[in-house]
Order: sequence, then structure tokens, then C-alpha cells
Amino acid sequence: MPTPSPDPLPVPIAQAPAGFSLAGMAEGVRLSMPMVPGLLMGAGAVGAAAAEKGLTLGEAAGLSAFVYAGASQLLALQLWPEAWTPSALLALAAVVFAVNLRLVLMGAALQRYLSAGLPRGAPYLALASLTDANFLIGSRYSAGGGGDTGVFVGAGLFMWSIWIAATIPGHMLGYMMTDPKRFGLDLITPLLFTVMAVGLFKAKRDRMVWPIAAGVAVATAELVSGYWFIIAGALAGSIAAGLFRHHD
Repeated sequence: MPTPSPDPLPVPIAQAPAGFSLAGMAEGVRLSMPMVPGLLMGAGAVGAAAAEKGLTLGEAAGLSAFVYAGASQLLALQLWPEAWTPSALLALAAVVFAVNLRLVLMGAALQRYLSAGLPRGAPYLALASLTDANFLIGSRYSAGGGGDTGVFVGAGLFMWSIWIAATIPGHMLGYMMTDPKRFGLDLITPLLFTVMAVGLFKAKRDRMVWPIAAGVAVATAELVSGYWFIIAGALAGSIAAGLFRHHD
């Protein structure tokens, strides 16, 4: 696999007017291309895990289409009960909600960018495709002065389509893709996310957010069972970033 360039997501230099265009959607697809290998492996692992739990191909594809959140999909399948009861359903929903709670913070961060370029109410539809990957794409693009919301929408729809499609061969391959660590494939997406995210944090105050968020997440993981460390780290990082910027 070719090595991604150090800066795979160039950002606009000049402030662009807010709006929505098909050209922006095409640009969003282009900026999403470095993420495709990670999407293929992640969705393939979801499809394989779904097959292992006895879900049909249609059910696995539906899970990817309507839930569309890799970490929580895999977690839900790991916790999939043999017998469904109201308490089992509630517990599964609560865990998935906790893991995805970080998306609330991401949506808030994108509010100004999306609201300036889309009609009233449309940003909520666009946010249906929000993931870590297109959050980074939209953030980097808007931080560089870009105002075309088609970039975010195009990236989201493209990656959503890839995710659903890649679930199908994963389901067919079954157990061969349930353990991406065997082939080192679990490193693809984190490495690409890191390369993309580094460009968002240029000032010293921004770089200080990383160790704070990581420290809180690690401490929470040691003290509290479950997946609350994800939320705690995200909240700590967000609060720290806000405080640093307020004192500039």
C-alpha cells in the first residue's frame, strides 16, 4: 500500500464564500481517498463479526447503513446477546450511546461551518454522515478558510457508501477478517487519522490539548469500567482547548 503523504489534505489559502456546490462534493470525495484502505478494513471486520454472530448479509449491511459507526458497531456485536430481553437491549443501547457521545462535540465544532453554507435544517441531515474521518476533513477544510459545505457532505456520503459496500465482502469472508491485528491492518486507520489531525493543531496551546485528553482518558480507563474513557478524554480535551483559546 502506498505511504500517505505527510499532508494529504491541503487546505484553501484564501477565505472562500459559504455555500454548497457539486464541485465541493467532488473535492470532499478526493480528500476522502486516503481513508479508503482503513474504511475497507474496518467495514470488512464489522461484516465478518456480524457473520460470526449469525446476522444475515442483509442485516449486516443494514447495520452499517443505519448505525454507521465502526467502533460502536464492533462493540455491539461483541456484546450481542444470545437471547434478547428488554434489559439486554437497554444495556446494548446505553453502551453504544456512550461510545458515540463524542459525536455531540464534533457536531458542535462544525456548527458554524455547516450553518453558514446550508439552508436552515439541512445541517442536521448532513450530520447523519458524521464520523471521525469526515470530521477531520471538514475541520481542516474550514480551518483553512473553506466555506463550501459540499466538501463535508461529499466526503460523508462517499465514505458511507464505501462502508456499506465493504461490509458485504467482510460478511462473506467471515472469520478471516475478525482479527485485523493478525495482518497489522488495525494500524491503517489510526495512522491516517493521526496524519490528518496533526495539521489541525499548529499553535502550542493546541498541542497541549493532546496530553491532557490522553491523560484523562487513561486515568478514567483505570478507574471506571466500560468505555467512558472515550467520553472523558474528549470532554477534557475540548474544555482544555476552550480555556487555552480564551486566555490568548
